[in-house]
Amino acid sequence: MSRFPAFTLLAGAVLSLAACSSPDRLTRVSPPPSAVAVAPVDGANDNLNAVLWVQRSQEYRASALQTWALAGAQLDRALADPTWTALLPEEGGNHQSGTLKPAVVVDVDETVLDNSPYQARLVRDGSSYDDASWEAWVDEQKAEPVPGAVRFAQLAASKGVTLIYISNRTAAMKDATLANLRKVGFPVANDSVYLGLGMDVPGCKQVGSEKGCRRQLVAQQYRVLMQVGDQFTDFLEIEDNTLATRDALLDKYQGWIGSRWWMLSNPTYGGWEGASFNNAWSLPADKRNAAKRDALEVAR
Repeated sequence: MSRFPAFTLLAGAVLSLAACSSPDRLTRVSPPPSAVAVAPVDGANDNLNAVLWVQRSQEYRASALQTWALAGAQLDRALADPTWTALLPEEGGNHQSGTLKPAVVVDVDETVLDNSPYQARLVRDGSSYDDASWEAWVDEQKAEPVPGAVRFAQLAASKGVTLIYISNRTAAMKDATLANLRKVGFPVANDSVYLGLGMDVPGCKQVGSEKGCRRQLVAQQYRVLMQVGDQFTDFLEIEDNTLATRDALLDKYQGWIGSRWWMLSNPTYGGWEGASFNNAWSLPADKRNAAKRDALEVAR
């Protein structure tokens, strides 16, 4: 994931895939994973079923296992083709070559680490995301791996592929995040493989929580075989977070999903939610919920 109401494309299930960033992309740095969790309205909570599905359903585990297994099966093909890259031309794809060290870029939250316990606390307590509670959760280092992620990461490492963690956890969260990753079995080559929100990339101006500058930095040192995330913005920039724009981008890059880009399911938060109410996160919860109800399709 990357953390917040972001531009995420919870793309249902593409090859059993389905599907972190800022509510309006340009104006503020959004919160972590559960930024979209909202306090109950009239006793209801948008995230109750979503968090329960992630924590208790066999279907979620099966979907995650399938995604990581299929990605692992694609590694040898990507390694063997020196022209293969998972980066778009404008983000360094034009400069990739077989002489660069191979890497896989992964998001952290809801991609390799499962933060559903943090979101479950918000549901239980009738609260919503805030910086202090999120930072405390990160410091606990209790996130467990997303099913299948450790096996994939270790397989990639055994083939000489470096895991690069581009996260919208902040740069200051590096030590706690890397400790959590190591604790549950993920390969961490060195501290430089963590690229957190707020890091400076010379010659590139980052907008909000977009990851494009950090992807460009990785492109200078590695040939990126795959990108794995739970948000569409884990793969590319979305300049206008609307449902129509997101649909058009999915149509355009559909062929990359399941080969170069791999999407994990995340029904708990993402840019898809904000897009349904014009990214107006300042609206009270009942107004956001009303807009989401209006966005429902009952028939075509």
